[in-house]
Amino acid sequence: MFKKLLLGLISGLLVYSCTPVIKVVAETSPGANLSQYKSFAFYQLSAQGDTISKGFTERVELFKQAITKELNNRGLTVKQSQADLLVNIGIAIEEKIQTRQTNFMQDGAPYYVGQRNYKWKSQNIEVGRYRDGTVTIHLVDAKANEMVWQSTAEGVLPGNNAKLPEAIQKAATALFSKYPVAPKS
Repeated sequence: MFKKLLLGLISGLLVYSCTPVIKVVAETSPGANLSQYKSFAFYQLSAQGDTISKGFTERVELFKQAITKELNNRGLTVKQSQADLLVNIGIAIEEKIQTRQTNFMQDGAPYYVGQRNYKWKSQNIEVGRYRDGTVTIHLVDAKANEMVWQSTAEGVLPGNNAKLPEAIQKAATALFSKYPVAPKS
């Protein structure tokens, strides 16, 4: 019974880790016409959580490249000075612990047989760790200094660094999936 539960848990984790779910929320400012913008520049990066890990700067650059691709597909070009839109990026990364609750039939009974004057208490035990990431994009009208669009994506980060570029591109695509201007390609 315990082996079946463990096998089921491992299988579930493998399926979960191979098909990350990205939750996206996007909002356009009332009256904003995003098709009028022709250029953009990266402005600010705000990061919290696990941002001092090795390779963080390289990952941010990969993310900027993915954002550039999404905005290029919508007819915008990078312009370092006097851009129409400023792109602010917010990143939050948090390590989380996955637990399960013990129960007497699987965790208590097989380990103790003897006098009945003992007490068994259910507890949470760690079964895994993962990193949850949230990224927010704010597009700001450079002349008016007003935010015209924002999008937030949240999901589990891949543990395999080889899959990171693909995961970053999927996150950027998800972020811009609700952008009011359709891709041209």
